[in-house]
Amino acid sequence: MNQTPAPFQEARPAPVDSDTALRAARETVLDNSAWVAPLQTEMARVIVGQKHLLDRLLVALLTNGHVLLEGVPGLAKTLALKTLAAGLAVRFKRLQFTPDMLPADIVGVSIFDRTSQKFQFRGGPVFTQLLLADEVNRASPKAQSALLEAMEERQVSVDGSSYPLPEPFFVVATQNPHEHVGTYDLPESQLDRFLMRISLGYPDPASERRVLQHGDR
Repeated sequence: MNQTPAPFQEARPAPVDSDTALRAARETVLDNSAWVAPLQTEMARVIVGQKHLLDRLLVALLTNGHVLLEGVPGLAKTLALKTLAAGLAVRFKRLQFTPDMLPADIVGVSIFDRTSQKFQFRGGPVFTQLLLADEVNRASPKAQSALLEAMEERQVSVDGSSYPLPEPFFVVATQNPHEHVGTYDLPESQLDRFLMRISLGYPDPASERRVLQHGDR
């Protein structure tokens, strides 16, 4: 007597308690981000009226991205970066871009050492952890590409050798959108290197009064 074989049943994984998984993920995030709130508080004591800028800088830093700031001078861009670097205890450098800047002025150059009879690489300002590229659109496209390549690859190549950049590596570039004489606009392909493009405006009247009242601090 022939017996009909039992139908095949596909083995399915045991259901996962989504609430438990979400709760564990939330606790992990809270444990690893306990330093964010104190840092925000300390930065807010120095930078007045630019809370959205401080929050976005932290988001870009935590997501391993870079930021392009657009705004006129005097909006505390440099001070915000210095304060962030001091709060995180990381190295900070400011690089002023000019029309005569060369790629070697950014990434570094190999110099012949007469003692060892060898070329020694001297790293440029890009070898830091937090870099402020001020007025990046004033440099030539060739110099701009040297910085943007370092941002993408997180390393620089000089004379056939590659040199990794320190971690974390966070670049904040600035440009003045109201001045176009003697500037080179960043093409769309290079703008993709930035996670965020932030336009800054002047603080509200209440924040400006606070700056005037505590300007001696």
